[in-house]
Amino acid sequence: MQNQLLKKDITTLQAGVKTKVAVAKGDGIGPEIMDATLRIMEAAGAQIEVDFIEIGEQQYLAGNTSGISPEAWEAIKTNKVILKAPITTPQGKGYKSLNVTLRKSLGLFANVRPVSALHPYIHTPYPDMDVVIIRENEEDLYAGIEHQQTDDVVQCLKLITRPGCERIIRYAFEYAKAYGRKKVTCMVKDNIMKLTDGLFHRVFKEIAAAYPQIDSNSQIIDIGSARLAARPEQYDVIVTANLYGDIISDIAAEIAGSVGMAGSANVGTEVAMFEAIHGSAPDIAGKKIANPSGLINGAVLMLAHLGQTEVADRIKNALLSTIEAGIHTADIYREGSSTRLVNTSEFAEAVIERLGETPKSLKASKLSEGAGTIQIPDYVRKTRKKQLVGVDVFIDWKGEDPNQIGDALAAIDAFKLKLKMITNRGVKVYPKGLKETYKTDHWRCRFVAMDATTSTSPVYQPVDFEQVVALLSKLHAQGFDVIKTENLYEFDGTRGFSLGQGE
Repeated sequence: MQNQLLKKDITTLQAGVKTKVAVAKGDGIGPEIMDATLRIMEAAGAQIEVDFIEIGEQQYLAGNTSGISPEAWEAIKTNKVILKAPITTPQGKGYKSLNVTLRKSLGLFANVRPVSALHPYIHTPYPDMDVVIIRENEEDLYAGIEHQQTDDVVQCLKLITRPGCERIIRYAFEYAKAYGRKKVTCMVKDNIMKLTDGLFHRVFKEIAAAYPQIDSNSQIIDIGSARLAARPEQYDVIVTANLYGDIISDIAAEIAGSVGMAGSANVGTEVAMFEAIHGSAPDIAGKKIANPSGLINGAVLMLAHLGQTEVADRIKNALLSTIEAGIHTADIYREGSSTRLVNTSEFAEAVIERLGETPKSLKASKLSEGAGTIQIPDYVRKTRKKQLVGVDVFIDWKGEDPNQIGDALAAIDAFKLKLKMITNRGVKVYPKGLKETYKTDHWRCRFVAMDATTSTSPVYQPVDFEQVVALLSKLHAQGFDVIKTENLYEFDGTRGFSLGQGE
């Protein structure tokens, strides 16, 4: 499979056939900035046909819990390309994020957020900043799988998959190759989350080896975020998981001068969606003062995706020339350096007037010089030997002394399975825990085969699932409130579960 980000169908473009695009005007400032963006694209000669769709707040309130009408879904699936203004998700009543719904339902696995400095016209202490953040868009904590398990404890599942890692990391290197980028940096937290983030990091190293012409390195996300905020010019392309990418892309946009200026592409193998990264800003809606630059930049990414790179360059360079001329909306206007304060519509007119110009000091857009396609191979699953070696049983227990529950569980006779340890919030509290450890009502009780209970570096013995069922039956019979279980597996003899802190 492949995603053609740069040259989609040159024959069709040369024939002047317009590409139909689903367009959502959104909520808040959305209609104002979308109207401005569409006027600019029309004036620039973009070969698109607009198909307006209804999504957002009014659809939520009309009873569509996803915020999208059936007719809009059909248009999106038919057109395959969406240009979307910001929308509002009503507060309360359990409404799900429309953006997350679109990204996951349509398989938009890659979120691409380019950020570059526009110094000195927009204030930033980092005039050489030019970074692209490529964020995994479908999994991680954004899977949104949460449970209240006890009075004290709620849980959110962090899901990282090998196919998800392979697709986004491959995309990052393919993007770097297509756009002439020199380095890809992976940001993870695998010093703590050794299995989930560890998988992301391991796949990164595997795929990086296939691109020797591109420099690669890895950083822990906390120090990486700090360095991005302090020395962004040292980064080129950053690839990371969903939550981290959401955070650092806003950091990057803000230190470049304004979150309101950044555009975003959400790319899948079949469908792509383009937008600004900012929200619907209801506080200024209807005042006609919003900056449309973020959505304009999103439209530039869309045109590049459609192969209309010359039009994309024309719009981007006109936008840069307008900013150079000091013609600014209120969010970036600075007395003494800006030359003219304009509203949304006037800003669009200024961009249209400069179509065909090239910026004099800012770096000109040269998307039309890109070549090739971004190719993502099909995932090939490697089957490994999977062996059950134990079970973690989570128990809701209101007591405070871990020795009390620990001794009771250790006395249970369930064939091979014996209690090895108990943790509370991940820290071992039995046997030989520390009394200073704070404890909630949520106890993880690890049962493994008898041979593995006594060694600090145990060799885990295989068990049968029937033994797990028998253990759970005994726990229930003795009045223990089992709220969850996690089977413990080895894969090709390698432990597939984390150790408890202090285990």
